[in-house]
Amino acid sequence: MEISGAQAVIKSLEAAGVEVVFGHPGGAILPAYDPLLDSPIRHVLARHEQGAGHMAEGYAQATGRVGVAMATSGPGGTNLVTALADAYMDSVPLVAITGQVPTGAVGGDAFQEADITGITMPVTKHNEMVRDAERIPAAIAEAFHIASTGRPGPVLIDVPKDVLNARCGFAYPEQVSLPGYKPTVRGHQKMVKEAAREVLAARRPVIYAGGGVIKSGGHDELLRLAELADLPVVTTLMARGGFPDSHPQHLGMPGMHGHWTAVTALQRADLIIALGSRFDDRVTGDLSAFARGARVVHVDIDPAEIGKNREPEVPIVGDCRIVAGQIADTLQELFDAGAERPDLAGWWTTLRDWQQGHPLRCDQQPDGPLKPQTAISALGHKLAGQGIVVTGVGQHQMWAAQLIDYERPRSWINSGGLGTMGFCVPAAIGAKVGRPDTPVVAIDGDGSFQMTLQELATAKTENVPVVFCVINNGSLGMVRQWQELFYAERYSQVDLGYVPDLVKLAEAFGIPGFRCDKAADVEATIDKAMAVGDTPVLVDFRVDVTEKVFPMVPAGGSNDEIVESAEEWYEKVAAGAKDGAGEPGGAASVPEHLREGNVV
Repeated sequence: MEISGAQAVIKSLEAAGVEVVFGHPGGAILPAYDPLLDSPIRHVLARHEQGAGHMAEGYAQATGRVGVAMATSGPGGTNLVTALADAYMDSVPLVAITGQVPTGAVGGDAFQEADITGITMPVTKHNEMVRDAERIPAAIAEAFHIASTGRPGPVLIDVPKDVLNARCGFAYPEQVSLPGYKPTVRGHQKMVKEAAREVLAARRPVIYAGGGVIKSGGHDELLRLAELADLPVVTTLMARGGFPDSHPQHLGMPGMHGHWTAVTALQRADLIIALGSRFDDRVTGDLSAFARGARVVHVDIDPAEIGKNREPEVPIVGDCRIVAGQIADTLQELFDAGAERPDLAGWWTTLRDWQQGHPLRCDQQPDGPLKPQTAISALGHKLAGQGIVVTGVGQHQMWAAQLIDYERPRSWINSGGLGTMGFCVPAAIGAKVGRPDTPVVAIDGDGSFQMTLQELATAKTENVPVVFCVINNGSLGMVRQWQELFYAERYSQVDLGYVPDLVKLAEAFGIPGFRCDKAADVEATIDKAMAVGDTPVLVDFRVDVTEKVFPMVPAGGSNDEIVESAEEWYEKVAAGAKDGAGEPGGAASVPEHLREGNVV
């Protein structure tokens, strides 16, 4: 029995196990929207294709399944590009289906034509324009296989309108055949043994866990490996929740705004066991000065990551879950055979001293302006390790990563690699659609929020009860922080001026809105917002614009230069330290608000 190409698209998605598609219709993809009416697949109508893409990302990150986005040709496809690039950077499994102008019009500058496969080639794991309707089932089956295996990532399938309207037979392949695409998942046993020997020889080891731990589902194996050899663990921005924050061997998050002990432990380590992490510049700082005394075991399923930034002594290509288990098995065999466990007592004493001497600080005065850290910490306490936190990009993102405890994988979702402002609102909707029984709290900045706030209408229409919290300081906070520290307080285009009345905005979208501008009211406001439960809620936290995120490693600087407060930074500047460590700008005098002690 023949069906249309459009019906083949929808039936292929059903065969792939898709339960929800995030999208926005238009002329070229229109044929595919008709059979959706007869399909059990839920369609969430985003207000913008970028929103649809981020919703698919949030869904994928919350569930571990492939997220699906659909858009029309031309601007529909180009609006998806940011989400595809974001998914590519953060290794999020995503399949995008785009309509295309009819085959005969391709290349002729037809209405709403864009070369979407060419445009997205650098930001997709694979893409294809399907020119024959008979090819549709296989193309979609391959897309799901490629997106979800090996290093996960986005795949785009572009289908011209005449192909969607053409007749074809339908046979969804039970298996895909992709010669040349065979990700290596099991580590070479010789390298695994070398890694185990490195662990036995080390005296200052650290496990540097990255997002690959969560993508591979390797959190249990990470826990087993760490406990077996008493190894300290740091979890990157993309790995928060991959190792329980409450575990005594967890040191926190490394990186530009990481925890002091986590940053310094990596810097002073004699062995770094990197699991699914890519030695990102935000973690290493000045790469030439990063952990000079450390030997490196690097485990990654993407061979291109091995040695890209830091040459390892022990390279292991493989799936983090499997390889971490292999290393633990090998260590256990060595211990059973009489090998002595590494003596890490001195290292742990040092680490505990660092933790005690370098805690995160927030000096909230009872009658002072509400500090963003106070609101975000309270949200974390209310969640108590449960639920999912989704953020935008900026200061609020860093505070949410620092101050909230994450106990389980897939409880923290953010845009780590690309740093996409506007990610939060749609990604939180996608996360809640994927895990409707789990509380989802979105923490956004007012700048990031205003980029995609129209998706509140999607949340209302689809009845997706996310608690949207805006950390509202009337400014582009992280940019302002850099301009204060590195550009001598020459604030250029960071004051947002007019920010909409967010409570009235909530009313306009038909959802409850609350405002809080006093520390004493934070708990009660959160309680009221979370008590609503059956519809989206918006909370407007009016916070102090002068707050800054610390610790901080200045851009381009060494992790040895980590700064814990604005006061410490200005003391260094006054003492003649290089102003900005790579960021231009003159030496800044101490601002008045800092002399008053209004610092973190």
